[in-house]
Amino acid sequence: MSIIKIILDKEAEYQKRILELKADDKEYTASTLIVPKIKIQIKSVHEFYNQLVTEFEQSNKIGNSRIYKDSLRSLETYYKGKLDIPFSHIDIDFLNGYEKHLRLKNCAETSMSVFFRTLRSVYNKAIEAKQVKKTSYPFDEYKISKFCIKTEKRAISKDNIKQIMELDLSKESDYMQFSKELFVFSYLCSGINFTDMANLTTNNIIEGRLIYIRQKTGKKINIPLSDEAKSIIDKYMNNDFSNGYIFPILDINLHKTETQKYNRKKKVLLKVNRSLKKIAEITGIKANLSTYTSRHSYATILKNSGVNIALIGETLGHSDLKTTQIYLDSFENSQIDEAMKNLL
Repeated sequence: MSIIKIILDKEAEYQKRILELKADDKEYTASTLIVPKIKIQIKSVHEFYNQLVTEFEQSNKIGNSRIYKDSLRSLETYYKGKLDIPFSHIDIDFLNGYEKHLRLKNCAETSMSVFFRTLRSVYNKAIEAKQVKKTSYPFDEYKISKFCIKTEKRAISKDNIKQIMELDLSKESDYMQFSKELFVFSYLCSGINFTDMANLTTNNIIEGRLIYIRQKTGKKINIPLSDEAKSIIDKYMNNDFSNGYIFPILDINLHKTETQKYNRKKKVLLKVNRSLKKIAEITGIKANLSTYTSRHSYATILKNSGVNIALIGETLGHSDLKTTQIYLDSFENSQIDEAMKNLL
């Protein structure tokens, strides 16, 4: 009788598994049916966040790890303690309460957007990892698009750019001059951002062109170097800071780990942007001048000159970045060279 019971129990187990597979519209064979299901250990929100942070750190994505850490810290402040809860507890009421909490703290709309987009990303990863059922997903009802993330216009005119380029800073600090030259170099080199400038080495200069891989997107950039951009490179390549990098931001002997590089770049960027604000005061330019301004100005000035937006690759203020990059990849160097003649 005991053998018959074992057989009947096993048969019932297989019938239940077949029903589950059919409910999920999944195919199966006799061999896959008898393979025991691997039991997934359900992690708390806190544990899953920390797992993602560790993965980012191990893959040297320090910026992402910081964003996820900040998101977790903000959520735990709202929850008043460690998020030792399953993801299914993050429902529409939780999200509405979290938004109210952030607004009471006078959190900026752009910051709230980042917090909620990060949480949504983590929730999606949790679904992929079978930590929570898709039916529990609260972001179909709770719309993150409600947050206003439009920023003030940051582009300045071509005349303002020339004004900065011609500015005599001989009586100012070396750091002011350095900040000005980074700004100008960024503008002349298709709005290259600060992180990518910091990473540039002599290997990125090939036959009068600047060729590098964008750290953020992994896309290859190949642009001509103007005489003005070359002169900036020559100045810093001939100074005493020659350690492999073009600009005196990173030092191969001091900044070895990704965390050290990240912290150093963040520190220098803060000082550069402070100097740029002083330059705005000196020139009378009515703008919140930063390295971001040069990037936005590059795109906007070419756009206003009639250059094809797809060719420009206007990455600032546009949501459809992937399509823009796809178009950019299809253009020849000669077309890019001709377009960049509009910069000055």
